[in-house]
Amino acid sequence: MNRRQFMQASAAATLAALTGAEPRQLWGAEKIEPKADTLILLWMAGGMAQTETFDPKQYTPFEVGLPSSRVLSTFPSIDTVVDQIKISQGLERIAKVMDQATLIRSHRVGDLGFILHSRHQYHWHTGYAPPLSVAAPHMGSVIARTLGPRNPDVPAFIDIGQNLEIGAESDALKSFHTAGFLGSEYGPFQIADPRDAVASVRPPSYISDARFRRRYQRYQELVKDSPIMKIGSDYQRDSLLRSVENAHRLLSSPAAKAFDLSLEPKKSYDIYNTGRFGLGCLLARRLTEAGARFIEVTTEYIPFRYWDTHENGHERAIGMKETVDRPVSQLVLDLEERGLLNRTLIVLASEFGRDMIVEGKPDKRVKDQVAQQPEIMTEPKHYGMHRHFTEACSVLIFGGGFKKGFLYGKTADERPCKIVENPVMIEDLHATIYRAMGIPADLAYYVEQRPFHVTKDGKGKAVTDLLA
Repeated sequence: MNRRQFMQASAAATLAALTGAEPRQLWGAEKIEPKADTLILLWMAGGMAQTETFDPKQYTPFEVGLPSSRVLSTFPSIDTVVDQIKISQGLERIAKVMDQATLIRSHRVGDLGFILHSRHQYHWHTGYAPPLSVAAPHMGSVIARTLGPRNPDVPAFIDIGQNLEIGAESDALKSFHTAGFLGSEYGPFQIADPRDAVASVRPPSYISDARFRRRYQRYQELVKDSPIMKIGSDYQRDSLLRSVENAHRLLSSPAAKAFDLSLEPKKSYDIYNTGRFGLGCLLARRLTEAGARFIEVTTEYIPFRYWDTHENGHERAIGMKETVDRPVSQLVLDLEERGLLNRTLIVLASEFGRDMIVEGKPDKRVKDQVAQQPEIMTEPKHYGMHRHFTEACSVLIFGGGFKKGFLYGKTADERPCKIVENPVMIEDLHATIYRAMGIPADLAYYVEQRPFHVTKDGKGKAVTDLLA
């Protein structure tokens, strides 16, 4: 499926969601005591190279004439505070909090054939591979709908850092940044830039309070009376109205202060300030304290930028590690200091890994979608992990009832670095995350006269070895 076909299918599913009736919840077979109240997803958008971060292999420094096949990692490994766990150079601060972490090195993403970042991100965030006949809800929407808000004045699902209006795949990204058939009130409260977050919870300065109230009332009337909304079901229309009411209530709530990063002490602000992602982590901490249920912070996906390392992979990885190392570790430390880490689940993940040679899976390679790596490196831009590797990637998890200082899964030390112990598929990873939040893997919502499960067909199996 190419990008155009993906978007056509996604648009059709979105339209179907608007016409759907209220989805009926079918609780799973098991009643689960939640270990976490809040989930923070730290999304390494673009494909984080596992051998350059949390699964380092033999290090080979660059030199002109170096065969590409000899290079497994372009960074040496470093020790962490856990004896049996080493990670990659450039993540020294995260290394100091690994005693709070579960590290999965054997996460295997979906085999979707043609590799498209937005398709794999859609699969990871919804648990389902596109295309679908219904608009699948984002994991954050599932959690918001199933568990409800922790604080009624704070949006249950907040998404930070992804600008949905730029980039060649922006429309595709929009297709899963949605609550789908669950209704607009469970969709993400979108904050593209955390530095401007406070502007999203206060009326524009040039509009008087009276005029703003009139606009709000007029908008409610338009939603109720618009011919376009008559196409939709009463449930979807009412859900949209409730989402507007929730946003309006936040404007006058004390909880709105959580969005104002200018209120953060300078010392703390400076620690987090590695850019938009770092300040997104700071905002996530403040929103966790204020009572948010699900928060996603992304390094942002824009083709050929950030973790999407198609050339100069080594240099780009240096920059990305500088972006994430300090704020991720500080987020863990701050939540622990505030007594919130045990009830907050932090998941750091990416849509797939990377390798210098293999495109796709070792035994099921896809057609070449990026420039072939030269057999012999002649300049530094060749040095780094450029290709999409879907056989194995790493997931780092803190808090929320997961084990501490725990390593799970193993990949081979020689290319193609296949998983050799304890593979964790997406549906099983999701089942484990949902279990920590108190949600069974076979919970479903009845839509279009059939059940839609929170893990694919309700068959996800929680990896209980990961849980404390």
